Order: sequence, then structure tokens, then C-alpha cells
Amino acid sequence: MKINLQKILTVSGYPGLYKYVAQANSGVVVESLSDKKRMVCGMSAKLSSLSDISVFTEDEDVKLQQLFDKMKEKLGDDSAPSGKSDPAILKSFFEEVLPDYDRDRFYVSHMKKVVEWYNNLKEFASLEFLEEGEEESAE
Repeated sequence: MKINLQKILTVSGYPGLYKYVAQANSGVVVESLSDKKRMVCGMSAKLSSLSDISVFTEDEDVKLQQLFDKMKEKLGDDSAPSGKSDPAILKSFFEEVLPDYDRDRFYVSHMKKVVEWYNNLKEFASLEFLEEGEEESAE
């Protein structure tokens, strides 16, 4: 099943990825992709949709969805390197997947997040993404 990256969120201060469930009086209800536990994120919580995140390159920024597609093309059914991998391994991996990434602005800390998100989606959701304008099917 294809997933909508607009509804997959990161919550500042919490590990992993979350799926948007509903609007609540005091914020939004999200569900952890890994353990399916729900929580309410208040108005002051910093939420970021994966569809809004881009990676710096030498030319123009690359949307996270495009990067995930390139990673999937390279990795096939394998997982990405762990976020705990040696920085040299992560740099080498991104040099293969996205050769023109901006070495001055795309840090190892960003690489760690991207590979962890990729592995989370692979394990708990899907690496098939809805394109812009494509409708979600009912679950």
C-alpha cells in the first residue's frame, strides 16, 4: 500500500516516525509507526512532515521522497546503513546515492536521521509513496 509522506511526521524530542491520526482540541493525535502507541502533541510541539523535508545539493534541493526513491533503487530489498554506522560509511553511501549532495550543509547528523527514517518506513510502513495529487485508498 502506498503511503502519503505528508501524513508521516517527525516529532522534535521523540525518536522514530509518527503517522498523523486526527486533529485534537489541544493539538494533533499521532501514532508511532513502530509500536502503534498514540499520543497528543500539543500546540507547542515541533512537528515536521517528511514531505516538507529536502536535502541540500550543489544545484537544487532534493525532496526526501526523491532521495528515498534513489535509496530504494540502490538498496533493493536491503536496509540502509544504520544511523549508528561510522560517519565514513554514511558519507560513502550518500556519495553513491546522491553524488552531488552539499558537503558543507548536509551533515552526518542529517545522514543519520535520513537512514533511520528510511529503515523505519521500510520496516513499519512502505517505501511506495503517493505522488502529488494521487488519492489515498481507504485503509
